[in-house]
Amino acid sequence: MEEILFESERRLPRTEIASLLRTVADNLDAGEAISLSAGESSYSVEVPENPEFEVKVERETGSSGSELSIEFEMEWDENGGDGGALDIE
Repeated sequence: MEEILFESERRLPRTEIASLLRTVADNLDAGEAISLSAGESSYSVEVPENPEFEVKVERETGSSGSELSIEFEMEWDENGGDGGALDIE
């Protein structure tokens, strides 16, 4: 069963997306929680030292054409287990 604790989706300029990703990266480097908020919804999460990291590029094709996406995902066991590592070149 999947429970969505926070979700936000909207169109933003690349520069604003880069700024948001930098904030996430800075918090990861500092070992600080990542706090998310949109409107009245908010959620804060502590990321363990070695989460599993997934990068995926997808093409979705439908009747109105195709759409590309890139997804970055960190995943870990809530009970304290850490995942593996991935190198990006």
